[in-house]
Amino acid sequence: MPDRFAPVLRALRVAGRPTSDYDLNKDQTLAEDRLRRPAAVLVGFQDSAAGLRLILTKRASHLKHHPGQIAFPGGKIDHIDRDAVAAALREADEEIGLKANAVEVLGAIDPHETVTGFSVTPVLARIDPNFRPICQEEEVEEAFSVPLEHIGNPMNYRIEGRIWRGEMRKYYTVPYGPYYIWGATARMLRALADRMS
Repeated sequence: MPDRFAPVLRALRVAGRPTSDYDLNKDQTLAEDRLRRPAAVLVGFQDSAAGLRLILTKRASHLKHHPGQIAFPGGKIDHIDRDAVAAALREADEEIGLKANAVEVLGAIDPHETVTGFSVTPVLARIDPNFRPICQEEEVEEAFSVPLEHIGNPMNYRIEGRIWRGEMRKYYTVPYGPYYIWGATARMLRALADRMS
C-alpha cells in the first residue's frame, strides 16, 4: 500500500525558496532593515479513511488581528520556545488541544514573510489519526480539515486582489467549501503544492 505521506515527504526533499506576501506585488520596494519577527505554524496532516487531510483553524471573529480568517495553528516564537518546532507545537496545543505526543514532526520548509512583519516557518507534521481538536474559544472559532488532494493541486489556486492601505494588493486563494483560504496561509500552501508537484 503506497504511503499517503509520500507527497509531503517529497516536498521536504525538494529545494524551495522563501516566500512572501509580496511575491505577487513586485512593484513594492521593501526596506532592507525591515523588522521580521520570528513565528511558526504547524502544517499538520492526519490520515483518514478518505485520505490525507490538513488541519486548519478559523480564527475567532472578536480578535484584533485577522479576525475570522483561516489559519494554521501557530504564532510568534516566544522566549520560552527552543526553536520554530517548539513554538508550532506549543501554539497547536494552546489553540486546538494538540499534544506533542500526538505529533510526529517531519521537517520544515522555507520561511514566509508576511505583510504584517513576521517571518513564519511552516513545520510539517503527521498527526495521530485519533486526534480530535478542542478549540480554545478565545482564539479559535472552529477547527476543520481539507483534503491534501485539494490543497496539493496548483490548479485549485486563484489570484485575487483588494485595496489595502490605499494600494491594490494581489494574493493567492484556495477556497474549500464554505472556507475562504487566502493570504499568507494560501501562499504557504501554494509553496507546498509547488514542491509536491
